Amino acid sequence: MVSAPPSDDAPVALVTGSARRLGAAIVRALHARGFRVAIHHRGSEAEARRLAESLEEARAGSAAVFRADLLDPEAVRSLPPAVFERWGRLDALVNNASSFYPTPLGSIDERTWNDLVGTNLKAPLFLAQAACEGLARRGGSIVNLLDIHARRPLRAHVVYGVAKAGLEMLTRSLARELAPRIRVNGVAPGAILWQEGFDDETVKRQVLRQIPLGRLGTPGDVASAVAFLVCDAPYVTGHVLTVDGGRSTGW
Repeated sequence: MVSAPPSDDAPVALVTGSARRLGAAIVRALHARGFRVAIHHRGSEAEARRLAESLEEARAGSAAVFRADLLDPEAVRSLPPAVFERWGRLDALVNNASSFYPTPLGSIDERTWNDLVGTNLKAPLFLAQAACEGLARRGGSIVNLLDIHARRPLRAHVVYGVAKAGLEMLTRSLARELAPRIRVNGVAPGAILWQEGFDDETVKRQVLRQIPLGRLGTPGDVASAVAFLVCDAPYVTGHVLTVDGGRSTGW
């Protein structure tokens, strides 16, 4: 277990898309395990800064905010070095940032392809490439946020499903490429948070009936899985940990 060492000697984690929702929960979980945390955002600056301020109150020097558009190749290449420059080390990269919306056949265009594949697959690859030197120095790890729909298609979400399936293969490929100095794993959430603005109660009830544990997951459930892979699984790499309440066992 990672304890809370002095701030200037603590491990460092970069979590993309971490100003709010699931990303913020992951930041809090790693911070509670003694990490200094790089809170990445693209446009949620106010929320990112509020989160950083709350963590700084708990432990000075333990949080910083970084802005980057993950569809911009130069911004992606520059993000891990900026975190390394800030604290002089990088121990974990959590690729959480993700675009998610439907793309029914007939509506798919270059913009939606570039956005969904760019955030869910391309950016994690190039972030890993940019971070691997720093991570290797510390025997660090990468955790990619996948989706149970990487293996079972979600209707009308063709491009998203393709991107997440690619990210699962990327996770396994990087685990082989970067071993033994860097571990690479994935966490595949099921129904955790309803998409903002989604209010179809019939679909919500249908989804809940498919979950053996009978409830939605929480951001904390996923954050705990990420923290486990980062902190407590030194002999685990190339693994995808499903966090879905049992939904994928038979739905």
